[in-house]
Amino acid sequence: MASQSQGIQQLQQAEKWASEVSEAHKQKSRRLKQAKEAQAEIEQYCLQREKEFKAKEAAALGFHGSCNSEVEKETQEKMAILQTYFRQNRGRSPE
Repeated sequence: MASQSQGIQQLQQAEKWASEVSEAHKQKSRRLKQAKEAQAEIEQYCLQREKEFKAKEAAALGFHGSCNSEVEKETQEKMAILQTYFRQNRGRSPE
């Protein structure tokens, strides 16, 4: 009878331990889910802030931004002309 009682106690302890482990797994799963949701919110917030920054940057640059593109365009045109001259004069010998 004593061994039966001891066996029942061991079984109860094992069931208690199993339920604690199960609850720990559930809590871990909930925390992981919360972490993934938080990460998604952080990424969305970062994208929103980056977009706002770009808009403010463009507004602050204003005229300077268009000057930059004009200078870039002129540079590309001059480079194209120089490359054309180079191709034309590549075969000539120096005088």
